[in-house]
Order: sequence, then structure tokens, then C-alpha cells
Amino acid sequence: MSGYLDRFVADRAGAGPVVQPRMGFGTVATMRSGLARVAALDCPVVGTLTLDSYTRVGDYTTPLQRLAAGEELNGYPIVSHPIERTAALLAGLYGPGFPVQVRHGTALPLGVFRRLVELGLDATEGGPVSYCLPYSRVPLRQAVRAWAVSCRFLADHTERGHIESFGGCLLGQLCPPSLLVAMGVLEGCFFRQHGLRHMSFSYAQGTSAAQDRGALRALRTLAATYLGDVTWHVVLYTYMGLFPRTPDGAELLIRDSARLARDAGCERMIVKTVSEAWQIPSIAENVAALRLAAAEIERPSPAVDAGTGGDYPGDDHSGGDYPGDDHPDDDCSDDDYFEEILDEARTLVDAVLDLAPDIGDALVAAFASGLLDVPYCLHADNAGAATCVIDDRGALRWGALGRLPLPRATAADISGRLGSDRLYTMLEHVANRYDSRLIPPRGNS
Repeated sequence: MSGYLDRFVADRAGAGPVVQPRMGFGTVATMRSGLARVAALDCPVVGTLTLDSYTRVGDYTTPLQRLAAGEELNGYPIVSHPIERTAALLAGLYGPGFPVQVRHGTALPLGVFRRLVELGLDATEGGPVSYCLPYSRVPLRQAVRAWAVSCRFLADHTERGHIESFGGCLLGQLCPPSLLVAMGVLEGCFFRQHGLRHMSFSYAQGTSAAQDRGALRALRTLAATYLGDVTWHVVLYTYMGLFPRTPDGAELLIRDSARLARDAGCERMIVKTVSEAWQIPSIAENVAALRLAAAEIERPSPAVDAGTGGDYPGDDHSGGDYPGDDHPDDDCSDDDYFEEILDEARTLVDAVLDLAPDIGDALVAAFASGLLDVPYCLHADNAGAATCVIDDRGALRWGALGRLPLPRATAADISGRLGSDRLYTMLEHVANRYDSRLIPPRGNS
């Protein structure tokens, strides 16, 4: 029966998000040690088996060769390791009190889905678009067909198979929130069409907390509208772009993401670590980040009002003394963004669903015609005509619309003026903001 992830999250509804690492290691011993350390935490936590880059491209032979040579992998090769060894890894850990999700990053996931079902697991993530365009060169049509088969397999072989759409993290560091929201909802409709009734929707922390809160409200509104007949919850990711290089800056960003997840009512949170900018995080670093996020979530949650900001970095609603405390966006509330994001995302969803009764066919047609277009994504099936900029309030907005079915007034007029210097500055925006020197406390000389 399982369904541990859904029940674990539902049982804690209203108590703040449960936290979860992105942790994955190549050997059985290290992976079990990591899961055991996470399971022992004194806060609500979900375990993760994050898979390695070879498995993501369907290479199940090289991982064991690399491990035999004494090398490390950047994740757990779940298909390569004998099933008995992975079952032993999970024994005594995986259960109702400690769900485990398989995170994999592959555009062709059937081999991974078969193995997780053999192990008695039933929670995973990704999507036909969100695990194709950013991560692979697989043609979108092929990925859509593979995901259709894989979703039907998961639905047929589990009672409560769960998929988390990765659509809200689709190059989310420079992607307007309306596209992230729309992609999550569209992938949810795809999952449902192929038999799944338990899912979650991701959203990656962006450049403006007020805009993020508005986007998360819009995501909930549209999920309830289009997917009201399935079980779902919302997952926030700590910022997925270039991470601060200093431990203090990284810690501050993690704290702010936890505060955002709490204040926006997210049910689950994927936590990054202070070492994201320079290495694959260790078990200890993952555990420390989970503790940091959980402690921030447990702090009292003051009201977030227009004019008081509640925007990061470091605004603790008490006159915070962190860099960016006087950012122009601090005068905005989520209401300033909610309606705009809701209208744009609904327009995108409806435009795609009108293309074909089969949602997979509709997604392929939408990218072929430019009705969907991910800024700065180099995949051959992405038009690449739409762009994104960071405006003077620190929020993400459309630069050029390409053929997106949105009002022209939505976009800034930057045609021919978005050079590599500006793009690099935008990519560094969050990291630089959090790595800036702390502003001395008010009233001090």
C-alpha cells in the first residue's frame, strides 16, 4: 500500500513544511549512513535517494566501474546496485515515519521507475518537460512518450504512486514565475491523464520574496482549479541558481527560504547546504542545513504586510540588519504580484490545453509553436526567443516574449540589448546580494 510520503505530509498539515535534503552518495554504506543521520533528526523530515549522473542518462554499467576504481559518484546508482543491497540499505529506515523519495533527473525514467517499484518505493519526481529540456538532449516528443509509459507503469504497480513535478524549478533562477507555475500545473494534468492521483508541485525560490509568495498563491489557486480531484501539496526549493560563496551568505539564504516556505504555507521544503557553491555536500552539511531550516520554520511567523516587506535577504520582520534590507521590493506585498502571475499562468495553461486532447501532444505542439518557451534553455526543441530580466524591484519579469500568448505590455523592451555582461550579472544577482557585507545595525555609528 505504502503512500508514506502523502500521509506523512498530510498528518503534519498546518504545522509548517517538512524538510528534505537533495542528498545522494554512490556506495550503499555511505547512502545508508546519510539516510540514518537524516532519519534521526528531531524534526519532521523526508529522506532522499538522489541518483547519479550516469543513471540519469541510462548508463547502468559505468557507476559500478567507477566505484570499483575507488572513485566517488554524485548520487546513488539505484539500478546498478543489486536490488538486495538497496533493500538492505532501506531496511529499518524507510517506513511511515520516514518516507523516502527517489530523485533522478532522467528524461527516460522507466528503468528507474521499475527499480523503485521493485524496492517497494512509490515516490519520485520529474516530468516530461522539466526533466527533458534542462537536463538532456533527448527530443521532447521521445521524452513525453517515455514519461507517459513510465507514469502508467507507476500507476498500475502502486496504489499511491506519487510524482513531484519539477516544473517549478525549470531553470528557475532566470525564469518568470508564471511559466514555472504553468509548467507545474500542465505536468500535473499530464500525470493525471496517465493514471496518477497523488502528486506535488515544486517552486524554486527566486529573486524576490514578495513575488515568490504571489507565485505560490497562484500555484495553489491553479492547482485547485485544474487538479482539484487529485491529492497534492506544494514543495519549495531553496534557490536553485548560483549559490552564495560565503558560509554566512549561504546560511542566510537557507534561512530565508525556510521562512518563505513557512509563510507561504508550503507543505514540504527541499533544503540546500552552505557548501553548494564549491562541492558536493557531505552528510554532516546536509544534516546541518536541515536543522537550520527546521529551526527557522519553528520560529513565530509574523504577518507579512505590504509596507513591512518580509523580503529577503535577512528581513526578520524586526528591522533586520542584513544586506538588501532596503531593497525596493521591500515595499511590495505578494498581492502586487499574485494577480499578474495568476493571469499569465492561466493563459499559458489554457493555450496549451486547447492544442490537443492528449496533454503530451499538446506540450510538444506548444514548444514547436513557441507557445511555451523557456528563457535561456538551449534544448533543440525550445524556441529560445523568450527572455527574462531582473527589474528595478529585484523581481523576475519577461524581457522578450517571443511567441508566448501574453500581452505585449507584459515584457520589457530589451530587444538587442541583453548582452552577456547583463546575463552574467543577473545570474550572480542572488549570490552577490547574500555575499555582500552586512549593513551595520540601525542607530550604530
